[in-house]
Amino acid sequence: MPMAIIDGLEVYYETYGSGPALLMCAPGGFDSTADKWRTATAWKEIDGVETLATKFHLILYDRRESGKSGGKVENLTWELYAQQGKGLLEHLKIESAFVIGGCMGCSVATAFAIAFPQTVRALLLHWPVGGYRWKANGQKRFERHAVFAREKGLAGVIARARETKSFFQDPESGPWASCIARDEKFVAAFSDQDLDRYLGIIETSGRRLFDRDTAPGGEPEEVLAVKAPALIIPGDDAAHATSAAHYLRECLPNAEFWNVMPPQQHTEDVCKRIIDFCRDK
Repeated sequence: MPMAIIDGLEVYYETYGSGPALLMCAPGGFDSTADKWRTATAWKEIDGVETLATKFHLILYDRRESGKSGGKVENLTWELYAQQGKGLLEHLKIESAFVIGGCMGCSVATAFAIAFPQTVRALLLHWPVGGYRWKANGQKRFERHAVFAREKGLAGVIARARETKSFFQDPESGPWASCIARDEKFVAAFSDQDLDRYLGIIETSGRRLFDRDTAPGGEPEEVLAVKAPALIIPGDDAAHATSAAHYLRECLPNAEFWNVMPPQQHTEDVCKRIIDFCRDK
């Protein structure tokens, strides 16, 4: 099982294919794991990983606090998530890459392009998250966990996380549920922290991640400064508001908008569009 140590945390990753590097910031909300590129709703029709691996050197990974990757109790930000991806490229000695995000991974990819412009050959944004309902639901997720932690204490959080194992499926289990469920060393450190400090981290992280009705990942002035070519593939539901994709279309100066809406989008066509867009870039 390939693991890298990034900023002191274990990061599970997989690589496939050959060619230019394609860093893949996975979909799945707070359950952002490498397997989502095969199992998430928009990627089920064919094996997109196998298809893209015919043209790219793919780097898939479990985002921190997800799947087999480690975590750390600290304020969660889009830039923090982006730093993990950059660290993984450095671990693999890759100087530049195409960067694709799916779902919430689009915000990670956008933050990556803002923080590390020299590394990004092109930005590929598939179903960007955003919109009022997504913001409201995300904030409520953190608020529910804060209420639960305040009432049940850290011992209650640990018990709940061991039971459900997923913040995405059960907001009351908290953002570090997957780490608690599989890592007793993490549990020991988690249980030894100050509850008030922990609640402050939860409340701050929720505000910072879900801070706007548009697509998050950076301030609009920062997005306007991203020079990398960008392909935007819109979603159309409560989590992936089409308005979020249009916002990115407005702000990214070198963006192409694929004007095909779900359910007319198909995994095979998406992969072909990505391959065509990246050709000669």
